Amino acid sequence: MDSGTIVSVSGPLVVAKGLDNAKIRDICYVGEAKLVGEIIQIRNENVYVQVYEETSMVGPGEPVKPTGNPLSVELGPGLIAGMFDGIQRPLQKLAELSNNSFLDRGVHLPALDRETIWNFTKNVEVGDLVESGDIIGEVPETDVISHKIMVPVGTKGTIKSIQDGEFKVEDTLYTVELENGEVKEFNMIQSSPIREGRKTARKRTPDEPLITGQRVIDTLFPVVKGGAATVPGPFGAGKTVVQHQIAKWADVDIVIYIGCGERGNEMTEVINEFPELVDPHTGKSIMDRTILIANTSDMPVAAREASIYTGITIAEYFRDMGYSVAVMADSTSRWAEALREISGRLEEMPGDEGYPAYLGSRLAEYYERAGKVETLGKPERTGDITAIGAVSPPGGDTSEPVTQNTMRVAKVFWGLDATLARRRHFPSVNWLTSYSLYSSDMNIIMGNRLGIDWDSMVKHTRALLQDESELEEIVRLVGVESLSDTDRLKLQTAAMIRTAYLQQNAYDDVDTFTDLEKQAQMLQTILYFEEKGRETLELGASINSILKGTVNLRERIGRMKYIEDNTEAPYAEIRKAIDDTLRQVMQDGGEV
Repeated sequence: MDSGTIVSVSGPLVVAKGLDNAKIRDICYVGEAKLVGEIIQIRNENVYVQVYEETSMVGPGEPVKPTGNPLSVELGPGLIAGMFDGIQRPLQKLAELSNNSFLDRGVHLPALDRETIWNFTKNVEVGDLVESGDIIGEVPETDVISHKIMVPVGTKGTIKSIQDGEFKVEDTLYTVELENGEVKEFNMIQSSPIREGRKTARKRTPDEPLITGQRVIDTLFPVVKGGAATVPGPFGAGKTVVQHQIAKWADVDIVIYIGCGERGNEMTEVINEFPELVDPHTGKSIMDRTILIANTSDMPVAAREASIYTGITIAEYFRDMGYSVAVMADSTSRWAEALREISGRLEEMPGDEGYPAYLGSRLAEYYERAGKVETLGKPERTGDITAIGAVSPPGGDTSEPVTQNTMRVAKVFWGLDATLARRRHFPSVNWLTSYSLYSSDMNIIMGNRLGIDWDSMVKHTRALLQDESELEEIVRLVGVESLSDTDRLKLQTAAMIRTAYLQQNAYDDVDTFTDLEKQAQMLQTILYFEEKGRETLELGASINSILKGTVNLRERIGRMKYIEDNTEAPYAEIRKAIDDTLRQVMQDGGEV
């Protein structure tokens, strides 16, 4: 295609002329340095190019060369355990090439390593009919992920040649005779535009809970595999730690973590910590199922806008293999700020707080790419993407546009509370303001899995926490002695739920992750204390005698979270201690 000429530069926005055949979303090489850019607007003769690299020293008169292709990602073996920037440039390779702490401009490297040799095992034979999405073979990418090689979308024909062996990603892997008689060669690499969702056979209703190992989430505000959740909270409330915890411990096959405009030290923590962690589900390193997209606050703002699309497109690729994928975006507020900056340079009419009027539709486009689907091709399989986005509202004000537009499309709201964070209660998810629209269905499914009435237990827990909030208002006015013994027992039980169950230490080797079975045993034990306490009150004991006689017992309940034995035995022993202790309270003269 013909080259154009730069007429003006405004930060990451370059205006060019002379690109008569240019199309919206085409990728261009800008200036003598050949910086990567994307056409985002065409107005009369002016073509507006969003540049994904630093544009200093780029000026009018320099060339702009369009490629004719949209911004796309390379898909194939070598993605897992990789770290890429917002437009999928391999950061480790770029760091080695530049030999310093900063990335050189205009350096173009393929996302997938061209020299690594992969061991390919075929699933089809010569003469087999194949079409879009069919799995024709597999490559063991890591110890836990088998990379399935799929027929690209739009391809249908007969296998002419294929064999097992060792190949590089660019080597011809198989050939297909198309319906028109043409024989086409294929390798392991696919390319997919990031702003368009990959095609699927059909969407399905999500019906399986995503177990995160975080008790407040799994118990009170569960999310489904294929659902969408948002984590808004002020600075210091623990948004990043919550997302790190889910990325580490959620029972998904693959995690894609997008550091979108956050501080570099947070991504450094991920890079340093994740390789040392052992996945409780596989016993292997967590990095064996993790992909990192890093576009931190000191990197070009335009690439930040592209980063979440890069991440969700890679997620769709693994979903099409039949995997369960979780995408963490931290944070979508920084992504929205990039949208606002680019919109301002385009002189578009601003909406609320200066954000573009299309902010809501862009957020919806992203979250709607999550879901559970039946994939194209054979064998029949389902895959899902769970999208979890952190939001950083200024001052913790959740009425601002990014939070409100996210809440319209996400069915789970984990509202982080600065007051809880100041009390060192983490995760600081506010149990009174948060919600999950999946709770009712997921509680029944989890109850069936556990063999107990989990739904009733969760509803009773919520009721106790709600009652505690109302009773505390009375206590502040007239004192705790004005409450009935039953209400004081509720206050005590709610306090135990908060401190012994909902509060969780992300940096403790045992408490950092709690599987569903242990969660059920812990919650059953706390509710059993309330049940037996209520029975003891009905037999004539006073609340003061119960509280005085159960000090050591309540401390023991508070230490349940550190029990490493996940069998029922230690919790059954505590429940027996509850019976014995309350019986002793009665024998010691607990009657009124």
